[in-house]
Amino acid sequence: MTQPGVISVLPEHRYELHTTRSPLFLGLDEHNNADLFPQTGASSDVVVGVLDTGVWPESKSFSDKGLGPVPSTWKGGCEAGTNFTASLCNRKLIGARFFARGSPRDDDGHGTHTSSTAAGSVVEGASLLGFASGTARGMDPRARVAVYKVCWLGGCFSSDILAAIDKAIEDNVNVLSMSLGGGMSDYYRDGVAIGAFAAMERGIFVSCSAGNAGPSPFSLSNVAPWITTVGAGTLDRDFPAIAILGNGKNFSGVSLFKGDALPDKLLPFIYAGNASNATNGNLCMTGTLIPEKVKGKIVMCDRGVNARVQKGDVVKAAGGVGMILANTAANGEELVADAHMLPATTVGEKAGDIIRRYVLTDPNPTASVLIQGTVVNVQPSPVVAAFSSRGPNSITPNILKPDLIAPGVNILAAWTGAAGPTGLPSDPRRVEFNIISGTSMSCPHVSGLAALLKSVHPEWSPAAIRSALMTTAYRTYKDGKPILDIATGKPSTPFDHGAGYVSPTIATNPGLVYDLTTVDYLGFLCALNYTSSQIRSVSRRNFTCDPTKTYSIADLNYPSFAVNVDGSGAYKYTRTVTSVGGAGSYKVEVTSESTAVKISVAPAVLNFKEVNEKKSYTVTFTVDSSKASGSNSFGSIEWSDGKHVVASPVAITWT
Repeated sequence: MTQPGVISVLPEHRYELHTTRSPLFLGLDEHNNADLFPQTGASSDVVVGVLDTGVWPESKSFSDKGLGPVPSTWKGGCEAGTNFTASLCNRKLIGARFFARGSPRDDDGHGTHTSSTAAGSVVEGASLLGFASGTARGMDPRARVAVYKVCWLGGCFSSDILAAIDKAIEDNVNVLSMSLGGGMSDYYRDGVAIGAFAAMERGIFVSCSAGNAGPSPFSLSNVAPWITTVGAGTLDRDFPAIAILGNGKNFSGVSLFKGDALPDKLLPFIYAGNASNATNGNLCMTGTLIPEKVKGKIVMCDRGVNARVQKGDVVKAAGGVGMILANTAANGEELVADAHMLPATTVGEKAGDIIRRYVLTDPNPTASVLIQGTVVNVQPSPVVAAFSSRGPNSITPNILKPDLIAPGVNILAAWTGAAGPTGLPSDPRRVEFNIISGTSMSCPHVSGLAALLKSVHPEWSPAAIRSALMTTAYRTYKDGKPILDIATGKPSTPFDHGAGYVSPTIATNPGLVYDLTTVDYLGFLCALNYTSSQIRSVSRRNFTCDPTKTYSIADLNYPSFAVNVDGSGAYKYTRTVTSVGGAGSYKVEVTSESTAVKISVAPAVLNFKEVNEKKSYTVTFTVDSSKASGSNSFGSIEWSDGKHVVASPVAITWT
């Protein structure tokens, strides 16, 4: 092929990969972990309950090979329904229920993907159409799975969610994973928060997705302090696909298209907005493209409104042979890969603007798309996903959310046999594994890691497990530079990443934990000035706040600090840490990036003589508003005994 300006077009190259990457990227490869996560009976007695769209029980990710009998503490069941018999459960998939009609079978894919991410069995030779090939395994491949189908075509209804959580508590799950969320309402009106409170009381770790409404601020859901709120970051894996233009310029995008490649030459290229009579023709919405104008051409579509894969389907239906999909300002440079129905690539906003200028101004624009397969060791990695919802916390500004971030971009996990990888009705393909993105994917990573920690430390409370995951998370790359936010290209902040990116191998031995009990959370509700009927709505008990006591949100024993400042002065926060690492002398190190906020900690040294000993300290944030620049500033408080580093993020907001 000789085209002016094209230097070379490389053939498809198949890279050999291990895992669907997450376990390796998180340091969980089999060999190093026998001592961290012993393969004892206890490690396979942890049950992860997943509230989602159900399960595809035939998936190899739910094979029970090598697992012992169902834990004796399990009280759950397997409910028969449409195309689902009780015999489909086994020693891996030990429970399956549905709320309210139908069956536990997953016709969507989402629930099969999340449950296999948390605790899927080891499956060799997994891939999506050859992409990301390797060995798939959940975060805790020895844990048991119980699914509660609460999401249907019309969505997930709070009455079903609440009923399912109550049932899961009764069934005796140890971890609850909920990749769902809606809106931002007060805790006493929020079904997920109310259900999660009861679960927390019974020692169940509850993990929820932060939401996909980023990068705008105040976009979080599931912010109750008794819930672990998980945002999304990337792995170091990518699926490059090149947009080649007739003017000799090439732009790297991403794609999971598998099928016949485009002919070995550049093809006519048209902007969708010029191939449509609709005002939003550039978006490639159903029925908006004029077939005569797109037949045989590559079509450029802009991102927004309808699903990315649907745009490709619309181009294909109108006779187009390929698509270049351009991000707009809302998504910036974030590249999310899709199993498109035709040769297509998604490019970032900057490349999109240049390509759009070319297709609109060149008298004879031509283009092609080259799919390149899978690459790993992409740098920098991880970065915060643009779609990941951001703080500040709009319900309780003095509790920092999200809590942490985990892998949530281009994640390979098991899929339903009832829908294709795009989920479109027109997609006839069927795959055992699919690659999708969202905080729905990062949440079950943390649920599965919590199950792992629970198997190593069965005595730890949900708050202790979350504390261990948060205080050991990392906020910088190996070179010490801060983790970037793909939305801005600049360093991310605690409102984006919370305590940082999860680091499970260190979390087994965090040194100190910030523990919390039901009584602490009831005091938190008192600090919010909830009425007794509002407290009853959340906690489902009669509880009266002590009128002689001063309740303060600042004293909830949370592993992070959010300070809402309304003028100069001193803001005091109290914390209590419990030694889980035995004796040790911990010294504090404080950083504050703003001269307007001085952070002091007393005492500055905590001496522990034995395991489970508790010590308290007070943090004073002294604010000089005259020096404040901008609306937010950040810092950290770190305790270290030379072996462990117990880190807490600090976020300060001027109101």
